[in-house]
Amino acid sequence: MAKIHIMALRHSAFYSPLLMTMAGGFLRQQGLDYDYSVATPERSVAESQRDGSCQVAQSAVATSFVHAAPAPETDIVHFAQINGRDGFFIAAREPDADFRWDKLQGKQVLVDHFFQPLAMLKYGLHRQGVAFDDLKVIDAGDVQAMDQAFRDGVGDYIHQQGPAPQQMEKDGVGYVVARVGDAVGPVAFSSLCATREWLQSDMARAFMAAYRQALQFVTTAPAEEIAAKEYEAGLFPHIDQEVLAQTVQAYQQLGCWSEDPSISPQSYDNLLAVFLHSGLISERVPYSRFIVAPPA
Repeated sequence: MAKIHIMALRHSAFYSPLLMTMAGGFLRQQGLDYDYSVATPERSVAESQRDGSCQVAQSAVATSFVHAAPAPETDIVHFAQINGRDGFFIAAREPDADFRWDKLQGKQVLVDHFFQPLAMLKYGLHRQGVAFDDLKVIDAGDVQAMDQAFRDGVGDYIHQQGPAPQQMEKDGVGYVVARVGDAVGPVAFSSLCATREWLQSDMARAFMAAYRQALQFVTTAPAEEIAAKEYEAGLFPHIDQEVLAQTVQAYQQLGCWSEDPSISPQSYDNLLAVFLHSGLISERVPYSRFIVAPPA
């Protein structure tokens, strides 16, 4: 059985459409075995794809146009959408059914400073009439350091991807009060990327068939069933299975996943608006430079 090497920029239930190609058995139905790894500062997605040690990666379109040197074409392109909305949450020390975004003004907020989550938060706040500079922003480090800092009593609010805030609720440490995806709206948030050459291969077509099945599954199956498969596959050994199901359900309700894997021009235009607002890009990058249609 041929083996496909899959890499994730980040590991989270937010990327369940990709995770379910593995945990749901859809790759094996297409005659593919797999291995799965998470990128590190020493081993990036781009390096792994260029040297052939990774065929498919969970990434984001924005990684291409933010870091790319001026050139008419790149060898790594984005061919399918994973998430059509931001998947970060705002958690507070206490439940707040009447939360408004202006409640963050003047408060200490632990913010994920990775480039895309940060740009999305700034844009979401802007759309809600709140200036990012009005927050007392704390950079506590990576996601593990942020989580521990909040648990240790640092900050009034925290900005995290699931299932971290859902686990906090389970532990009675923090409570989800808002979703950044609601504040930003539909956007090309995360995607699958590969080299142009690999996308012409039979393996790419087999992978895409499995991914389409996984997309249909995560958009229609009960969250508990999805979480059980991910848990049984060993993808989240340190997360409570009930918490994992709550996270999956939150993403389903938010509308992050769609059975259509295409990255639409409208979602791309919305992404450009986010990054133009943040100042991370200064001009509109053509859609066709980094995005291609999924393999047939």
